[in-house]
Amino acid sequence: MPPTAIPSVAPISREAALRLISCSDDDLPELLAAARDAKEQFKPGAITYSRKVFLPLTNLCRDYCGYCTFRRDPSDPGAHTMTPEEVLVVVREGEKLGCTEALFSLGDKPEVLFPEMRETLRRLGYKSTLHYLEAMCELVLRETTLLPHPNPGLLSAEWIARLAAVSPSMGLMLETTNTSLLARGAAHDNAPDKAPAKRLRTIEDAGKQNLPFTTGLLIGIGESPEDRVDTLLAIRDLHERYGHIQEVIVQNFRVKRAIPMARWPEPTRSEMLRAVAVARLLLPGMNIQAPPNLSAPYYDDLVDAGINDWGGISPLTPDFINPEKPWPHLEQLRLRTEAKGLALQQRLPVYPEFISTVIAKPGLLSEKLLAAADDNGLARITTTRAA
Repeated sequence: MPPTAIPSVAPISREAALRLISCSDDDLPELLAAARDAKEQFKPGAITYSRKVFLPLTNLCRDYCGYCTFRRDPSDPGAHTMTPEEVLVVVREGEKLGCTEALFSLGDKPEVLFPEMRETLRRLGYKSTLHYLEAMCELVLRETTLLPHPNPGLLSAEWIARLAAVSPSMGLMLETTNTSLLARGAAHDNAPDKAPAKRLRTIEDAGKQNLPFTTGLLIGIGESPEDRVDTLLAIRDLHERYGHIQEVIVQNFRVKRAIPMARWPEPTRSEMLRAVAVARLLLPGMNIQAPPNLSAPYYDDLVDAGINDWGGISPLTPDFINPEKPWPHLEQLRLRTEAKGLALQQRLPVYPEFISTVIAKPGLLSEKLLAAADDNGLARITTTRAA
């Protein structure tokens, strides 16, 4: 299918996506034009972002992914679990800078593997990492104006419900549907929580509870272009059934020193643009995000591929998952977005069209969300902040 024949509103088929994700460089501009047009039909005139603080609640993790520098064993330099006091210090500083999201990232159930984590939790007064996360989300919600957005790993239906009571949204990257990446020497070797079926089950359970959910794919970790399409289709299928996926992230692998995949080739710029554009055309009515810091200095090209969101950007904390890739200064992000003819708008961790789902349940979370949202469901801007 030539790019000029791409439908601009209806989702394209798997067959069309497979052709387009491998299109020639000569056809790439037309693919990007179709994706940008589809984005403008979906949400015209603007790109959003979430002003956040990044809280690495614990970097201990029982999984050993080949691309990860975030995780630690207890004996590793830099291994750390934040205290409640440390959480509040960061969140209150972010509050002064106009942040509205408290992003909690953490390793998956480290206490299952490490007695040191069990002792840390005992000392803090909690049974598990998820109990501690729940308490810290509630602390942020109760003591500050920020809204928690946890990325806790695999969850049972019970834990989804518990965390949904203290956070308006949460996330889990599907990453890929390719099970061969669990093989010895592959990206997810010795990472049992990265089994696609387990991750799809968590995302589906969130849908059954109508919880606004962020997910996405990670490109360049050993999957094929066909795998990328199939991962997007798995996400689309879940959203068509439950309508709960508020955001799809297309994230590119970046090489780091001291990881098993240190010699792995990174996705090229054109690979990333093809993946984003095909995501837009497969998911024309869904929010598509790509992290600008992972495509710097050419991140504004992602606008041409059809994104409508930059994701979380912090004026205070680094990207602890990719610490070597700083987020762009917010003023620079605004200028480069405007140079593409679009306005930069600050949203909350939950997207405007999903707010009604959260506020339907009365309580502290609903009250805090209503106080944080403006009439359009974006972040209420009350003061001038440093960026």
